[in-house]
Amino acid sequence: MLRQSLQFDGKSVLQIRYYTEVPSESSGGQLKIPWLYLKRERSFSRSSGQQCITFSYCTQTDCLFFFSWEKVGLLSGISLIVGTMIGSGIFISPKSVLANTGAVGPSLILWAVAGIISTLGALCYADLGTMIVKSGGEYYYIFEAFGSIPAFLYSWMSITVSKPSSFAIISLSFAEYAVTPFYPGCVPPQMPIKCLAATAIVLITLVNSFSVKLASYAQNFFTFAKLAIVAVIIVAGLVLLAQGNTQNFKNSFDGAHISFSAIGLGLYGGLWSYDGWNQLNFITEELKNPYRNLPLAIIIGIPSVTVCYILVNVAYFTVMTPTELLQSSAVAVTFGDRVLTPATWIVPLFVVFSTFGAANGSCFTAGRLTYVTAREGHMLKILAYINVKHLTPAPALIFNGMLAIIYIIPADLTTLLNYFSFSVWIFYGLTSFSLIYLHFARKDLERPVKVPVIIPVIMTLLSIYLVFAPIIEQPELAYLYCTLFILGGLIIYFLFVHLRFSWTRTLMNPITKHIQLLLEAAPPESQI
Repeated sequence: MLRQSLQFDGKSVLQIRYYTEVPSESSGGQLKIPWLYLKRERSFSRSSGQQCITFSYCTQTDCLFFFSWEKVGLLSGISLIVGTMIGSGIFISPKSVLANTGAVGPSLILWAVAGIISTLGALCYADLGTMIVKSGGEYYYIFEAFGSIPAFLYSWMSITVSKPSSFAIISLSFAEYAVTPFYPGCVPPQMPIKCLAATAIVLITLVNSFSVKLASYAQNFFTFAKLAIVAVIIVAGLVLLAQGNTQNFKNSFDGAHISFSAIGLGLYGGLWSYDGWNQLNFITEELKNPYRNLPLAIIIGIPSVTVCYILVNVAYFTVMTPTELLQSSAVAVTFGDRVLTPATWIVPLFVVFSTFGAANGSCFTAGRLTYVTAREGHMLKILAYINVKHLTPAPALIFNGMLAIIYIIPADLTTLLNYFSFSVWIFYGLTSFSLIYLHFARKDLERPVKVPVIIPVIMTLLSIYLVFAPIIEQPELAYLYCTLFILGGLIIYFLFVHLRFSWTRTLMNPITKHIQLLLEAAPPESQI
């Protein structure tokens, strides 16, 4: 048996047990197991950050290993929320919000409403995240309330639709802003945009696969960069307001065309910009002191983003009329061209930083969702394996990156955004309803952060509205396809999860072994 003692300081521990044949004393100089080679010494030590793992060799047949996730603190948690929320949306969505309201006043109100909805959702998630302290976000909340089938449908939708499509949308936005300055006066071709977006996905996936800490440092840097450009836009807008550029705010409700269903479409654009308010719940297990830091990160992060978004939109309207804003292909670039001359390059450069940071945050959390879903047996078991060198869920991260690249091939941002928004709000509503259910049915669960039950009730009703209002306004087959695809997950569940045919394991075992060796990955104990 391969035994070890693990010394750690504030580290959470992941236990991995692996069985293998131990060589005889005459077999030579190494103990060989499927994913790791160790020198056969009486003992040796390996340092990993602040932890020390000590191994000793015995002639038995089971090998026990411990690995620890590296922890992220309050600052990194806030950076993850802000970094994921402030991305491509605030530089693209103002057109969508304005187009569905028709005037400056209603569009600003809609941005504020979207912020309130995000805050209400975050309060529900703070309650759930401290009640059920497991990485995986909505998956575990739905699983705890309604069982494995609804949880599987959520994970099926998230892993195959919303997470990779979000990663693809943000990466395409990054590529468009990066490529556009090299094609002044014309629309850049799609080929370099797609190639650059795919390159960004590969790079971000590799960074997250190498180290949690490296990904966290990168997130902090890009968060600083994006906050810098948002601050530049806000300060410039306030200066212009002080100089009397208020003509677009006079009679700001003239020309408004507001309908019950059009508001839903406008909120789709606004809420796309706010999406990310739930991201910290995906890494609850990796968060230091989650009972304190999870609600703090939400309370600090989301209101800050809401204020920033409203002020950025005010800044846009100080230099652009509603018609000019709707005609602009890149609102932030148009703003920079009119205000920051001759340093117009600053805006596209920092928007690139912003979208790259958002893509990094999206990749970071998507990998954790895929990992915990596979750990529960709802996806291929290789996706729950952990790289033993870098202690990251590398197979899950790579899987998400591959799907994102596939979504880039059609490069239809509108269709991707429709699929994303429609699908996620189905399950945001189900998650809010799960809090209502747990509030009454599971009074035994400890709730360090309690929200009034009226808040998840409001969120559930808002989610129902957001699912059906766009269909009423613009009925499209894309919504039907998305619904059928989600329900099609039931077939996958019963064939490959519930029944678990032996031939699927026979087929996957050699594939799993080769991927395991390639990625130096090992399974968690629950899979042994």
